[in-house]
Amino acid sequence: MQLAKVIGTVVATVKDPSLKGIKLLMVEPLNDRLEPSGEPFVAIDSVQAGPDDLVYLTMSREASLALPNPFSPVDAAITGIVDQVYSNEDSGIVGKKEIFGT
Repeated sequence: MQLAKVIGTVVATVKDPSLKGIKLLMVEPLNDRLEPSGEPFVAIDSVQAGPDDLVYLTMSREASLALPNPFSPVDAAITGIVDQVYSNEDSGIVGKKEIFGT
């Protein structure tokens, strides 16, 4: 899983039929210190996230499992909205292994 911030929405006039009715959001990946750590990209929204929400993402093949059709062409899915993050300024997120399992 990866932390990210929602920075916008994406409008697609044509998309795969399996994505009909699914919201697409632009997200910016974040590092352990909640700083931008890469280029923004598009993720499907499975949790009704909104602008400026801190979210966590599921990537790769597992991302499509957040949709009703698990064979949808999806590389990234927003699977949760983060309420709080406990961090240590020197080392980033405290208890990262306990929180994210990595």
